[in-house]
Amino acid sequence: MASSKQAKICFVTVGATAPFNALVQEVLGEPFLEALKANNYTDLRIQYGQMGQAAFQEFKQRNESMVKEKYGLNLTGFDFNLTGLKSEMLAVKADGGANKAEGFVVSHAGSGTILEVLRLGIPLMVVPNPQLLHNHQDELAKQLAVSGYVIHGKLGSLAESIMGSEAFRQRMHGWPPSINQAHAGKGLAGVMEDELGFVD
Repeated sequence: MASSKQAKICFVTVGATAPFNALVQEVLGEPFLEALKANNYTDLRIQYGQMGQAAFQEFKQRNESMVKEKYGLNLTGFDFNLTGLKSEMLAVKADGGANKAEGFVVSHAGSGTILEVLRLGIPLMVVPNPQLLHNHQDELAKQLAVSGYVIHGKLGSLAESIMGSEAFRQRMHGWPPSINQAHAGKGLAGVMEDELGFVD
């Protein structure tokens, strides 16, 4: 008998320019997988970059069946897509006709990726890479979180951030505050479309 459970995808991206194996390792850890299960996720898809392929493939080979049985997750991954990640991000969006609930994106703190996810109106956790010089990503993530656009994820506590993601999702879809009636109920993606003229 086919399952009627809605698909729900967590997509993780480390970007293209700098390795971020610490992020890959954490999202493959038991606390993060347990948090996904607790929030009814069905799929964990990871863009692990060139430097993360060996670690991801080794983990998958040893643990794929355990991840499916214990956490109910389909585990997939790839190094990079030369055509971009838009299709991966769109797969996270809800689609009632396809029995798919809205998922979540966990991303490195690259500004291009952040803007793309925000423009698509998808809930986002931004995780700065502490190995980068001057830690400019941390400043960006902090400011975006203070403004209510993203969750500022920190290595070592990503599972806790996923546990708080449903409350963030509700706030995000209610953004902006009702002070501006022209944008009421449109959410962040609608405001960005109105103000910046994005057309898909």
